[in-house]
Amino acid sequence: MRDRVRKLNDRDERSAAAYVLYWAQMNRRVDSNHALLFAAALANRRELPLLYYEGLTCSYPHASDRLHTFILEGVPETERRLRELDIGYVFYLRKTRDDPNDILYRLAAQAAAVVTDDYPTFIAQRHNANVPGRLDIAYYAVDASCIVPMNRYDKREYAAYSIRPKIRRMLPEFLRPAEPVCVARPFREPLPPFHTTVTMNSIRQLVASCDIDHGVAPSVAFRGGRRDALDRLERFLSENLRRYERCRNEPSARATSDLSPYLHFGHISSLEAALAAKAYAGAHGFPADGFLEELIVRRELAFNFARFTGNFASLSALPDWPKETLRKHAADKRSPVYRREDFEGARTHDALWNAAQKEMLLAGKIHGYCRMYWGKKIIEWSRTCQDALETMIYIHDRYALDGRDPNTYANILWCFGLHDRPWRERPVFGMVRYMSLEGMKRKTDVDAYIRQIESLERTVRDPHHIQ
Repeated sequence: MRDRVRKLNDRDERSAAAYVLYWAQMNRRVDSNHALLFAAALANRRELPLLYYEGLTCSYPHASDRLHTFILEGVPETERRLRELDIGYVFYLRKTRDDPNDILYRLAAQAAAVVTDDYPTFIAQRHNANVPGRLDIAYYAVDASCIVPMNRYDKREYAAYSIRPKIRRMLPEFLRPAEPVCVARPFREPLPPFHTTVTMNSIRQLVASCDIDHGVAPSVAFRGGRRDALDRLERFLSENLRRYERCRNEPSARATSDLSPYLHFGHISSLEAALAAKAYAGAHGFPADGFLEELIVRRELAFNFARFTGNFASLSALPDWPKETLRKHAADKRSPVYRREDFEGARTHDALWNAAQKEMLLAGKIHGYCRMYWGKKIIEWSRTCQDALETMIYIHDRYALDGRDPNTYANILWCFGLHDRPWRERPVFGMVRYMSLEGMKRKTDVDAYIRQIESLERTVRDPHHIQ
């Protein structure tokens, strides 16, 4: 466990305290959560109860009906599991900017220590940089997102080929189930008045009452929460894992796990998914190497990139060779050139690109192979690479359920050459990898994918057919 823990201030644990406080910022789950396990062990050592705090504010960037709904859909299950374990639970929904914004500090005033998630992007990164110094108690950040802890690396890895042997060497130590959470003292304190009760039936009303972007509707394809995450994992294992390696780059085959939204919001852990895939494949006599490569090596390469790159959302984070080749071709003619609102509204001349963007608008996620094409074309059809980068980040931040994630920034910058190699030189891209519509037609069933997205659009126009 010590490999997962960082103490982010120099304060001691409070001697006279009512509980240990776990602040769930990113790993919004009870099971397979090393941060919660650390908090429970600390509470047991101090002979204190454990309080789990989860908040949702209206003020995070691009707060919307889509993101709020997905997060809130996980709350009832979290509360149920914590009640079973005698762990206290406080959920606070900050609806407007006039509502209190100091709930963590109020709860920390009675805590022996604060334990939270170690996460290298989005608001968790900013909180973990700013909050510890404002507290008078110990503040621990625990990595419950990666299988091999981020702390096991001391520098940024160049690409998958450099991190892969290190992960394989350490994996036997960490690819094992997390222990169940167990507390010695139950939490029996009354809930504070700012606690927000969430039921599945109240979510729509709660979201409507928040001062957020109501122009981005909930996903028509994904529902948040641990139960849905586990159901999706089970369907992937039984229906798609066997054919994953063969079909993962065929968007119309729908052979991928679609777990990324649940991994991002912490409704399921990559450790659980990896163990389940390995066990299922072993029991049925086929390998799961392709899926585990994406889930562990590629995903944790992105976390490593974000951890060791302060400017992970900037073109300055690229290696020298793509920066040089893109600079060399910066003045190359682009045609056509689209504005951000054209991209956002899926109004280009390319039916495949438009379908990928519509999948983002409706479902909140694009199939991985189409997302690569999506990003490459934004580069080709933008006035500058900086414009292209800002467009990609904006669309992901606003619409993607798996956006604002280490994988978001690594995947976007991959379109500009990150974690890749030089290719044959061409206009606009220089030696950065290029993708063409003709290539997509050769490698995938473009027409079938477009038909799928058209069908998805029809479900929105006919709400009686939305699952």
